[in-house]
Amino acid sequence: MSNISLKAILFDLDGTLINVDLKKFIPGYLKLLASSVSHLVRPNKVITKLLKASEAVNKNNGHKTNEQVFLENFFPIEGYSIEEIQPLFDRFYETKFSKLRKYTSKKPEARSVMNNVFEKGYEVVIATTPVLPLTAIQQRLNWAGVGDFNYKLITTIENSRANKPNLTYYRHIIDYLGYSAKDCLMVGDENKDMIAKNLGCQTFLVYSSNTDLNSEIPEPNYKGTLHDIINIV
Repeated sequence: MSNISLKAILFDLDGTLINVDLKKFIPGYLKLLASSVSHLVRPNKVITKLLKASEAVNKNNGHKTNEQVFLENFFPIEGYSIEEIQPLFDRFYETKFSKLRKYTSKKPEARSVMNNVFEKGYEVVIATTPVLPLTAIQQRLNWAGVGDFNYKLITTIENSRANKPNLTYYRHIIDYLGYSAKDCLMVGDENKDMIAKNLGCQTFLVYSSNTDLNSEIPEPNYKGTLHDIINIV
């Protein structure tokens, strides 16, 4: 039976709309990105800086965009400025990021679920961890087979001012939508997704290889496969 109070559905990406081996994807991403500037900076130096800047993004309290925080903590690197390095990173996302697709696999039900929620008139948000630029997230949506939908919002490093599991991240999405938290359903596979219930959001846990809820996370309103969402919306 449809949940008549629901107005918006927020979908996590990795592990929810697409299968991903994070133990291979993340190291592979760091290695590939570092190699794109290896003629200027040693890869281990780049990776160390990337991890430091990412940690700063994780602590972002909302006063700046995640992109601003990242850039402030990454540059300069070995004397090189953003103007010298950023074009190389941009080229990486255009030409090499797609090599990481091998660490993912499509969920056949993702497209039918997305078609279903759009047909029912819900506002749909891609509430993925906002530490990558839009181009990288769009590519992963394409890999998942759901890249061509008219989403209300896709959270990215450019437009977000906090990171999961910070409730500020979810609060900004809810404020952007203009709805009450109880009108929103967060669909995801990890602690950092289900924590949205602390704001009043409804939550749906999609089981994946990444799922390992701890005792501090509020019990999800719903649990099941991605396809099971059709039964409650």
